[in-house]
Amino acid sequence: MIPRNRPVINEADIAQQAGVPIATWRRRDAPAFRQRVASLFPRSRILIYDLAQARAYLAGKPIPTLPTGEHPDDLLNDEEAAALLGVTASTVRAYATQGYISAGKTLYSLRVWPRGDLEERRNNPPGQGKGGGRPPGTGKGPRKAHAYEGDPRLHTATAALSAAGDTPRHHIAASLAQQHGGSTRTWERLLTQASQTSTPD
Repeated sequence: MIPRNRPVINEADIAQQAGVPIATWRRRDAPAFRQRVASLFPRSRILIYDLAQARAYLAGKPIPTLPTGEHPDDLLNDEEAAALLGVTASTVRAYATQGYISAGKTLYSLRVWPRGDLEERRNNPPGQGKGGGRPPGTGKGPRKAHAYEGDPRLHTATAALSAAGDTPRHHIAASLAQQHGGSTRTWERLLTQASQTSTPD
């Protein structure tokens, strides 16, 4: 996560600021640097660091601490966005392509999305509630097959149904509401739609 949409830097630019070739920097300087400055996305193959922290390290100054807690301007990668929406990382990328969430922005080849945008979509899925649908006159393409089409929670509801066995549906809904937020009644509707969607005609 990039907290508060802070400026970032990658290792190639760090090496350039240090005045050494990237290969030399990675061999000679990177191990010590990585011990002091943590990558903002430690599970990603693309290593990005907070710019202020990297510059402080290069200047031999104390490393500033990053803001803590959640903020709407935090930038999340596909895995973090997936955890927030209750879907898979590949589904997040598909949502961005389909327009269900914003296209996000690209930083050093890494696609990221503002937490606030993702939470808005999670809390107001297309066609649901205030601000949930497209503004009048802006609809494109065919109408949705059902009210919850494109709702990332539908995937979560489908997975819960398949794993629940004979558990009563209202118990499943209550558990999902506790885990993911929202009302039990909303999750009951999502479970009903999930069961209808997953049943062949």
